[in-house]
Amino acid sequence: IKMNNMIPPQPENSIRITLVLDAPESRLDSVLLQAMRDHNNKKLREISRVKFKKLFADGNVLIKGQRARTSSGLAKGTTYVDIFGI
Repeated sequence: IKMNNMIPPQPENSIRITLVLDAPESRLDSVLLQAMRDHNNKKLREISRVKFKKLFADGNVLIKGQRARTSSGLAKGTTYVDIFGI
């Protein structure tokens, strides 16, 4: 079976964070928060933990167009996370 490495289209008015993992991670929230802290977007870098949690509660964090949860697991490889409401 040949894997197709298609990059999903980035939704309008979102900020995309690309996570590249060497190993699976059990929780999205810890990996994503660190990636946001390292991002060149000032609003992402300085987000509070309360606002970060609210992004998930409001459904503003998407993976492949689907609403992500803080406890969503991540597979090894590349994951595209789209964030709204920043």
